[in-house]
Formats: sequence, structure tokens, C-alpha cells
Amino acid sequence: MVYKRHNKSRYRSGLEMNVALFLKENQKKIRYEALKIEWEDLRYRTYTPDFVLDNGIIIETKGFFDAEDRYKHMEVKKQHPELDIRFVFSNVNGRLYKGSKTTYADWCEQKGFLCSHRVIPQKWLTSKGKEIKLSVITLKTPRKDLIK
Repeated sequence: MVYKRHNKSRYRSGLEMNVALFLKENQKKIRYEALKIEWEDLRYRTYTPDFVLDNGIIIETKGFFDAEDRYKHMEVKKQHPELDIRFVFSNVNGRLYKGSKTTYADWCEQKGFLCSHRVIPQKWLTSKGKEIKLSVITLKTPRKDLIK
């Protein structure tokens, strides 16, 4: 198994950097984009979550949460119900689209995801769970693109 070195200069947003700084003080390891999760819709895909906590909780940080991301997360949850994926939003009160009454927090509650505003709650860090030691979580069903 190849381990990536933690490189704090490669984050895609300030929110990711702030979460990483928080995890540096509160976790044994910072696992940033160290896991790939296979999923399918009309074709084979992989999803790379932002962070994986020591207890196996997967953290996805989001500033903007568009329809494509929402669809992807619903499919990943359907295909991998054993995974605990949680969101940290830069603004949980952000609207799904202009004029929508539904906030990011409302959507998460409706779909069964936990979410937080800007920081990872301490209780997420202390929740019981099992460390994910894999680098790739594969599909449980045969890939559609390989079936002939």
C-alpha cells in the first residue's frame, strides 16, 4: 500500500484547509483525498471524498452543492449504505438553487445525511466506528461496462 504524504498547500478551498487544520489538532492522521469509492449510474465512476476520520466517518466539504453533487451522493449512499458520509458546508443555510425554500441542511435531513456549518462537531470525532484501511471501496455488483 502506498501512503500519500500530507501536503497542506494542495487544498481546493479555504474550507478544506480549515477542516484540515482542525483535524491536525484532533486526529492521529489527516487523510485527505486518500480514498476512492466506486459507483455507477449509466457508466462506471469513482468518487473521492475530501477527508476520512480515524473512526471511518467520511467528510465531504462543500461551498456550493449543485444538483450533480446531490445526485452523486444519493447514488453512492444507495450503492454503499454501510458508509457514513457527512457534510461540512460553508453555509448550511445556502439554498439549493435561486428561489428555493430548501436549504442544504434541509436536504441533508430529508435524505438522511448529517451536516454541519463550517466545522466538524467534536461528537463526530468521538463517535464509535471502524477505521477504513482500504484505498478503494469497490462496487458490490459486477460493473455494467464489463458485462458482455
